[in-house]
Amino acid sequence: MKWFYNGYRFSEKPETVYNPFGLLNHFNEQGKFNAYWFATGTPAFLITLIEKQKIDILKLEKKTIAFLSFQKFTADTLDAVAVLYQSGYLTIVDYDDEFGIYTLDYPNEEVRVSFAEALLEHYVQVSAMDINALAVSLPISCAKGDIEGMMQTLVSFFASIPYDIQLKDEKYYQTMVHLVFRMLGLRCRSEVRIVAGRIDTLVETKGYVYCFEFKLSGTAEDALKQIEDKVYLLPWQGSGKRLIKVGVVFDHEKRNIGSWKAAMV
Repeated sequence: MKWFYNGYRFSEKPETVYNPFGLLNHFNEQGKFNAYWFATGTPAFLITLIEKQKIDILKLEKKTIAFLSFQKFTADTLDAVAVLYQSGYLTIVDYDDEFGIYTLDYPNEEVRVSFAEALLEHYVQVSAMDINALAVSLPISCAKGDIEGMMQTLVSFFASIPYDIQLKDEKYYQTMVHLVFRMLGLRCRSEVRIVAGRIDTLVETKGYVYCFEFKLSGTAEDALKQIEDKVYLLPWQGSGKRLIKVGVVFDHEKRNIGSWKAAMV
């Protein structure tokens, strides 16, 4: 039998995390739904721990962990993923009884979005105005299939990041793009494993599926060709959604998107 932990007890099926403080805040704000649960505690310590232990943010979702990791709670052996679980940012969604392996994930979309926002603010240090501009335009562009608008918004966002905190690393840019989409509540997955290989980033809306391939060198055409050659979007054919492949090349000298190209499948 599989058991799920919902934040305060185990049950035979996933449940919504119970948060009395968030509920009180909800009524105090006349029924407005906001990230009250997240606001009850600061993730600053957790983010520092994640950074120190070089935890791959892209792999926090559906993260597998052994029981021994839950016991690493001395000052010198704190395990970042285990602390995320103990503090409620991750919860158990599956358990392999044969091997004693737990699968962790965010308990709900509220925590997922709020934590992505906190991570993004920590790593990019951009102003609230820039974040707001991003939040207004990017979801609309994604929903409408406006590739030009989407990419121009991302270019403007990267231009707002202080030059001295950017890394000349493909994974850095991929992580920032992932956090941006996640922060906005869009359905985004990165390092998606399929039979043909591993997709860098996949974004789904009601009517579109965007498949991103990122490069730090080469051309946008090369990135598109990789998507084509490995038929990354094959699993989504027949979904009724419009499939769009997007090749992106980052320019580490300009510290921004250097070129991009998109095409319908």
